[in-house]
Amino acid sequence: MRKRAAALCGAAVVMAGTCTAVPAEAKAPRIADTVHAAKPVWKKCATKDYPALQCASLEVPLDHRKPQGQQITLALSRVPHTARTYQGPLLVNPGGPGGSGLGLAGFVASSLPQEVAAQYDIIGFDPRGVGASKPALDCRPGHFDPVRPDTVPTTPAVERANLARARSFTASCTKKYAHLLPYIDTISAVRDMDAIREALDADRLNYFGYSYGTYLGAVYARMFPERVRRLVLDSVVSPTDVWYDANLYQNLAFNDRHRAFMAWVAKHDSTYRLGTDPEYVEVKWYAMRAALAKKPAGGMVGASELEDTYIPGGYYNGYWPILAEAFAAYVNDRNAAPLVEAYQNFGAIDPVADNSYSIYTAVECGDTSWPRDWGQWRSDNWAMYEKAPFMTWNNAWYNAPCAFWPRAAPRPVSIANGELPPTLLFQATGDAATPYVGGVSVHHLLARSSLVVEDGGGNHGITLSGNACLDRHLARYLSDGTVPRGQGVADAVCEALPDPKPAATKAASTSAGGSVLHSLLGFRG
Repeated sequence: MRKRAAALCGAAVVMAGTCTAVPAEAKAPRIADTVHAAKPVWKKCATKDYPALQCASLEVPLDHRKPQGQQITLALSRVPHTARTYQGPLLVNPGGPGGSGLGLAGFVASSLPQEVAAQYDIIGFDPRGVGASKPALDCRPGHFDPVRPDTVPTTPAVERANLARARSFTASCTKKYAHLLPYIDTISAVRDMDAIREALDADRLNYFGYSYGTYLGAVYARMFPERVRRLVLDSVVSPTDVWYDANLYQNLAFNDRHRAFMAWVAKHDSTYRLGTDPEYVEVKWYAMRAALAKKPAGGMVGASELEDTYIPGGYYNGYWPILAEAFAAYVNDRNAAPLVEAYQNFGAIDPVADNSYSIYTAVECGDTSWPRDWGQWRSDNWAMYEKAPFMTWNNAWYNAPCAFWPRAAPRPVSIANGELPPTLLFQATGDAATPYVGGVSVHHLLARSSLVVEDGGGNHGITLSGNACLDRHLARYLSDGTVPRGQGVADAVCEALPDPKPAATKAASTSAGGSVLHSLLGFRG
């Protein structure tokens, strides 16, 4: 396994070498600390799963360049330290952009070894505009209500319908939140993180981020390197592809992950009766998609909603048994009920997800420039669709509001950094949402970083998800700062957990160790 991981690492270095990091002069200027945030007042907000959880709020400037100007409110959560040895606050973020981090604090505190978690105040937060933070954005409620136009624009009419949706979302967002949108971006969120650090009376911050949270942490480290104590990045965003190219490259990786799911279904033909040839199983899946495009299941699961339902399987293979059961019931038994239930569990968008998508769009569209010529989008995505049909057009329309976004965005911040203490990165070789090459690229950009690779893993978000080898490295680093040091690109290699087995019940399928984490991380992160 180590030999195969080394070969993959080598290939990734070649790929990373073809990319150029964002210029160093793009480093964000410092802003003087002219206003000191009030200290949070912590109150109990315990849940059944997280009985020690506390909550508070913190006011920060909408525009950090105007600290005396309009204030907004960040929602915070905390599991306080209980050990005599105190290592300061550990700020956690689940990604997105748009993910709520309040529950993640409780999860991290309960999932780390007790003796490690007890040394930190583990701090969750809803980034500006998200969830319980105020104001919270919801640009166009019901934007994803079923049944949407088919994502694949096979006719001009379908393309026009999807373009109208994208334009409507942008128009609604800019009309409702014109005064907020210039400040819903990564750099503003990073400054909020530093305001949290200051409010907690911490000279330095410990940080643990998943997915987009890795980019957030890397940008914080670039802007405030002297304020970083420990830094953990899991499932690492490529900093050279923010954000148009990153979404294009995702499509190839998600297509591979979907085919891995097809192969898993074929392997378990005795359970699902869909065939033993993965390619034949895949043909049946696309036939199901074509049928649903003509007649949506339950009046709500059309072709687009089917994609929404199965994309989460690319993030976490623990969902495969449920998705396979729904697939088999529809194809073999003409029973659409399991498919409708799977859509409601994995694909349907509720008000919380509407809020997350609003922030996702505001941050990704506002962080940097996107192509304004729809002809480029059409050309790039049709070319990608020929290689990766599973998610390409779904992903394109998900991000299409950025083609019409009004703000002229700056270049993203370079994360290249030689000023940090040892940092720890985790990356699965088959991660679809943040492909492997991004982890290797960031490893090279962050001096003194160590990269722990899950060889053969395809999940997104891999620590605290059941892999004891990965978790040992995480616990050791948070305990005393120890990082592995290897001879190759990967400083340590952990073997991936086996794929799941068909579950006898839905409860068994959703009780796997990683399910709680992935429900907190969400999708599109």
